Amino acid sequence: MDVEAVRTFVAVADQGQIQIAAQELGVSQQAASKRIAALERQLGVRLFTRTPRGARLTLDGRAFLPHARTVLKAVDKAAASVRPGRRPLRVDVMGTRVSVAGLVQDFHRERPEIPLDVVATKSDGRAVLAAVREGGVDAGFWAQRMPADRLPPGVRSTRVYDEPMLLVTGAAHPLAGAEQVTPAELAGHRILMPGLAEGSEWAAYYAELAREFRLDIDTSGPSFGADYLLQTVSGSATAATFMGPRTPLAYPAGLDLRTIPVHSPTPVYPHSLLWRDDNPHPGLTALRDHLVRAYAAPRPGEHWTPDWS
Repeated sequence: MDVEAVRTFVAVADQGQIQIAAQELGVSQQAASKRIAALERQLGVRLFTRTPRGARLTLDGRAFLPHARTVLKAVDKAAASVRPGRRPLRVDVMGTRVSVAGLVQDFHRERPEIPLDVVATKSDGRAVLAAVREGGVDAGFWAQRMPADRLPPGVRSTRVYDEPMLLVTGAAHPLAGAEQVTPAELAGHRILMPGLAEGSEWAAYYAELAREFRLDIDTSGPSFGADYLLQTVSGSATAATFMGPRTPLAYPAGLDLRTIPVHSPTPVYPHSLLWRDDNPHPGLTALRDHLVRAYAAPRPGEHWTPDWS
């Protein structure tokens, strides 16, 4: 059923004249008449009786009118639900306790009037890229491992956060008392990073970091999450791990841990925001502007990033 024909029917019923209804709808009188005629043919009944004074509803027209109003209310409500800015901005943060979730929390504190639908799929960059491309989310975070000119048509990406890596140890670790360490000083120390999926951005990052500085990064074993990893490190005199200053956003209570800055250079993990350039949601523009405004590019020589970033 043609919704505009139904809308024209209701307008004629309210105004009593096709000409006035047509003016209200911004169409010609002929176009309005054709819509009514097509609707009557589809329904198989006459909806109006034409008189010298205008158009009068028939019994069938009176029966159809309340249902027609219900249809239009439903259509208008459906259209309003996806009007730019009316629905929540859907953002994939990978995990609720990781640094990019903290970035979105900062944005929410700055712009609380923008409704958010935050999802944490824990997907790799390829899955996030697919979700953005297909419209499953408005924006998502990833580590861009491909040149911008190889992104799918209409998809854009920009660097928004370089997460510095901290060494995390337990109190009994040999480096626990250090104020800071260099990557070279970590050679020979076992660094736990379990559960890195082969082919993922995190796996590629730590593989290149290990090659660059000859580090012993142990990726074996299952990942039970950040809390379990930190519990393991807290009770070990030989194992450490890497985490960013905002990953996790909250450390488990009761653990005796040391967080030690790494410098000369500081390894940073590059986070980028993905979005479609034809997405009209005003919240997306606000989020992108907020992240870009807060971003500070790494200084050459002081920071290390993988070649593919």
